[in-house]
Amino acid sequence: MKLKIAAAQYGIGEPRDFAAFAERVSSRVAAAAQAGAEFVVLPEYLALEAAAALDAATRADFARSLAGLQARHEDFLALARGLAHEHAIHLVAGTFLLDVGGGRYRNRAHLVSPEGKLAFQDKLTLTGFERAAGVIEPGDELKVFDTAFGRVGIDVCYDVEFPLYARAQVEAGARVILVPSCTDTEAGATRVRVGCQARALENQVYVACAVTAGTAPWSPALDVNSGRAAIYTPIDRGFPSDGVLTHADEGADWTIAELDLAALDAFKREAQVANANDWFAQERPAVARARLERL
Repeated sequence: MKLKIAAAQYGIGEPRDFAAFAERVSSRVAAAAQAGAEFVVLPEYLALEAAAALDAATRADFARSLAGLQARHEDFLALARGLAHEHAIHLVAGTFLLDVGGGRYRNRAHLVSPEGKLAFQDKLTLTGFERAAGVIEPGDELKVFDTAFGRVGIDVCYDVEFPLYARAQVEAGARVILVPSCTDTEAGATRVRVGCQARALENQVYVACAVTAGTAPWSPALDVNSGRAAIYTPIDRGFPSDGVLTHADEGADWTIAELDLAALDAFKREAQVANANDWFAQERPAVARARLERL
């Protein structure tokens, strides 16, 4: 089975209202679908672009902008469902910071099927910025999702830097890890890139990363955006020697590639190395903890 996937390199703008935001998202998703994408991944914090429509004092304050966006949550989900249905795609609709009670928010990535079925993965580990905001809490459940293309996992940005999340998803059957991301420094973008490549290497799966791009001085969260959308592979026979299947050029909206899932399964039987199967060597009692030896 083959799967054509599009990972967004989404330039943040300043839409005047939710309708303008929806048009920006819709036009980009339509372009990816017209290019043949069957799975489309939008970036972390995508819904925050809609906060541009709030008054200047509200949108300049991160916590107040989150509160102001809550009235648009159902509109955001309706937009995602409509796009998935219209284009017959699976859509990772970026993330929406959702009020889960008591003024606490979860950074939630929504996955929508072409039939309009909705699932989500919350971000499990908070960055320093998110902790400092004082209103965001981590998710408490890791998931995999059954789709027409097999099982996939979602690791939201920082989560891909922790190997046990992706490993658990792969052990539950995921062959593709989807990473909606938003980073404001080159160092942050590099950490996510290295995390994506490491997860693809050690689990011998595909990893697709979508990112925010450009600048948005009106927003304390989306002010500066770094990184490059890319799709990563195992580093072995039959795959790119650098583990990069494709990446977006500067200024591009998308990177799109076809994943050969059948070849991925066949490769694991013929690979030069067996990182995924050899994972358990790390858990042998004699090496689970390092023994101190004095010289």
